[in-house]
Amino acid sequence: AAILLKLGGYGLIRISPLLNPHPSNLMFPIIILALWGILMTSSICLRQTDLKALIAYSSVSHMGLVTAAILVQTPWGLTGAMTLMIAHGLTSSALFALANTNYERTHTRTLLLVRGLQLAFPLMSTWWLLTNLTNMAMPPTINLLGELFIISTLFNWSPPTIIITGIGTLITATYSLYMFLMTQRGSISTQFRLLPPTHTREHLTTALHLLPLGLLIMKPALISGLFT
Repeated sequence: AAILLKLGGYGLIRISPLLNPHPSNLMFPIIILALWGILMTSSICLRQTDLKALIAYSSVSHMGLVTAAILVQTPWGLTGAMTLMIAHGLTSSALFALANTNYERTHTRTLLLVRGLQLAFPLMSTWWLLTNLTNMAMPPTINLLGELFIISTLFNWSPPTIIITGIGTLITATYSLYMFLMTQRGSISTQFRLLPPTHTREHLTTALHLLPLGLLIMKPALISGLFT
């Protein structure tokens, strides 16, 4: 999710100029499919019972935005795509790392079984909250900047796309909160009363994901390539 999807995005960035000036009837259906994929994969996330599957479908949903922005072929679209790809690479990797820390202790990825972990791991629950807020592009994260660039680009390309991107953003916020509440809140199962404590390396790994996301908003030109 953090590397291979970005290689695909890089390939689109390199190949798309070869089709420029591209006929609108060629790109239009592909962009519409990308936007439709955002809604479909986001909706699938709402009914997932497997934690890692939920995170994986979330990655596909975000890459739908990136694909549409790249194919529009405008400076703002490419800037938003670059920004969101880097931000999503760190966010998605952090979510998978947190999911693995849960799995190493509970040996299950089923959301219904791993509830109430905030009582056992309060600091890890804080990492979960920050990562989920980043995943839903809460300000002042770099994810928000990328999504604003992309949504503005698509709206300028075709105003009705604001409906699809708006609904997609709403569903993203919904399943991100759903993921946090299902894993951290509620009463912990009796079979998980004796859980091994978290380790410093796990907290360090998560911090090394979230710290760059927090610092990049200070100078987004490092990854956007739009401003000098």
